[in-house]
Amino acid sequence: MPVLARRLVRKMRGGAQAHLVEADDGHFYVVKFRNNPQHRRILVNELIASVFLEYLEISAPAAAVVEFTSAFLAQNPELFIQLGGRRLSVEAGRHFGSRFPGDPDRLAVYDFVPDLLLERVVNLRDFLGTLVFDKWTGNADVRQAIFFRSTVREWAPGASTPARLAFVAQMIDHGFIFNGPHWDFVDAPRAGLYFRPAVYRQVRSLDDFQPWLERVVHFPDEVIDDACRRIPPEWLEGDESALEALLHALLRRARRVPDLLRETARNLRDAFPNWR
Repeated sequence: MPVLARRLVRKMRGGAQAHLVEADDGHFYVVKFRNNPQHRRILVNELIASVFLEYLEISAPAAAVVEFTSAFLAQNPELFIQLGGRRLSVEAGRHFGSRFPGDPDRLAVYDFVPDLLLERVVNLRDFLGTLVFDKWTGNADVRQAIFFRSTVREWAPGASTPARLAFVAQMIDHGFIFNGPHWDFVDAPRAGLYFRPAVYRQVRSLDDFQPWLERVVHFPDEVIDDACRRIPPEWLEGDESALEALLHALLRRARRVPDLLRETARNLRDAFPNWR
């Protein structure tokens, strides 16, 4: 079931021109609109990524379909998409929402932390799992993440640490998996890589990418089916066959991921100085 947008908070940075809203379930969502400048396929990519990352047990925002009514849009004329010198109205209907990790008036969220704090992020190994995911799905963008201070057990349940406050990372912005709206695969060595080499310093071999590598190589069909069932039909608009072909190619591609990781490490010694 979709959640309803009930309060506009602010416009976010980025090419998709997302907006932060509060929904009727009490959560806040960064919403990308169906008629965003990057293409409606971006929403499909985001929703698929959220389901896959949940299965892979990688920390990422929960996803929701967020409905915007005509009345809400009329009450918030500052909600629009800027295309050059003209304003494009947001369409009423269902859009993609990425849950913000708390009340934006109370929780400080960062897209950068100093090296000393980065090394103390309790789920830092999630960057390794996300690189597996990004190589598999052909993420054409650089890896993006946010950091915030919260209770570890709430946001990183796999972390072997007591219930205490600490910095946690969440992987965000997956609109350019599948090479964004092109729905093919990009294999450039730096594609999907996070710009801070410290997160990869511990990597010495493919073994450091487990258990995610094994999960991708043997990815269950039912997880893919679940992701497809969650996509609103209006996000596809005739792309159903193209999506089916893309996902079949994705499954075939899974066994190439170890080689893609080796190629990345071989070409980017600065990012993987300890790879042997």
